[in-house]
Amino acid sequence: MRVLLVEDEKPMAAVLRNGLVRHGMVVDNVENLADADAALYDDVYDAVVLDRRLPDGDGLSLLKSLRARGDIVPVLVLTAKGDLLDRVAGLDSGADDYLGKPFAFEELLARLRAILRRPANLQPDIVRLGRMSFDFAHLEAHVEDVRLRMPRRELLVLEALMRRMGRMVLRETLMEAVFGMNDEIESNALDTHISRLRRKLADAHAGVAISGIRGVGYLLSETT
Repeated sequence: MRVLLVEDEKPMAAVLRNGLVRHGMVVDNVENLADADAALYDDVYDAVVLDRRLPDGDGLSLLKSLRARGDIVPVLVLTAKGDLLDRVAGLDSGADDYLGKPFAFEELLARLRAILRRPANLQPDIVRLGRMSFDFAHLEAHVEDVRLRMPRRELLVLEALMRRMGRMVLRETLMEAVFGMNDEIESNALDTHISRLRRKLADAHAGVAISGIRGVGYLLSETT
């Protein structure tokens, strides 16, 4: 899952980013409305965590702009302005949920999972292919009852392929799913992750295979 975090308070942003990354997410952090708008034009996100008090205005102005142009990306508004009228204003502006500060990180995580389960974004929490199952909610892969142990970025590659299993996934899509805008990326990083993932799936007899077209993308399918 790739999340855009729009938060200008550096300590808060660091806590949120580190927490989300620990739960298997790719997080891009921007500090103002202009950069957030540019990021949402240039990249595809699964969700946005949006502060209201930003240096160049109210986060709700960005939210209204998104909805006006038909962008349905799930948005969780996170703010110190948490009274009833502020919550109503946020929801009426197109927010999928609204969480006031201070908050428990576990609640924010649960609310993110909830908005991603709503009909426009609906996908089963667990999907099976071959002998393997993938739990999107907890970012875990199992072959039969045995959990596959692998680094976060390999799991993110597998998640992106499982979401589109049976279809070619472009390299650009995989890169966006695995790496944030601030990550330092070696030219062969994606191919290295794919190679290691292939080996682990084969060793685990997962009943799936990753095939690819050089320079184009990769496809995950069931083996016979």
